[in-house]
Amino acid sequence: MTSTQNTIRIYVDADACPVKDEIYRVAVRHGLPVSVVAGQFIRVPQDPLIERVAAGSAMDAADDWIAERAGPGDIVITADIPLASRCVKAGAEVIAPNGKPFSEQSIGMTLAVRNLMTDLRSSGEVTGGPKSFAARDRSAFLATLDQTIRRIDRRRAEQRVPSQS
Repeated sequence: MTSTQNTIRIYVDADACPVKDEIYRVAVRHGLPVSVVAGQFIRVPQDPLIERVAAGSAMDAADDWIAERAGPGDIVITADIPLASRCVKAGAEVIAPNGKPFSEQSIGMTLAVRNLMTDLRSSGEVTGGPKSFAARDRSAFLATLDQTIRRIDRRRAEQRVPSQS
């Protein structure tokens, strides 16, 4: 399924997403369709708004599936920075599970930091990974998701109403 002109679709990079339950609740409250994309079978609630997609076990299959479909007016939930970059470039709104939005302005620096940290870890300079997911991250995510849905709705409403100038 691809998004229609009037419907915000939420795409979830689901394999390691810690906020799936929150996404389902927000989507149902707003009546928005969700595509939950994983490499393999993943359990999702029985709801006509929630679509489960097993993209296959190929490297980056889930990322490719999302990137080929997400566009303006859609929301992508992912912690995968290369996927976030692809979706931002396609015009989608992208949010990390900790509530951090990715934008045209931030994605270049975020990719550079990710690549630097990957290099430092592989050389043994840095041995830790990202900090663990906390309750405040969940709260920040919910606030950002709600704000993003409202912003897209406002933008669409403004496009439908011709200006009175």
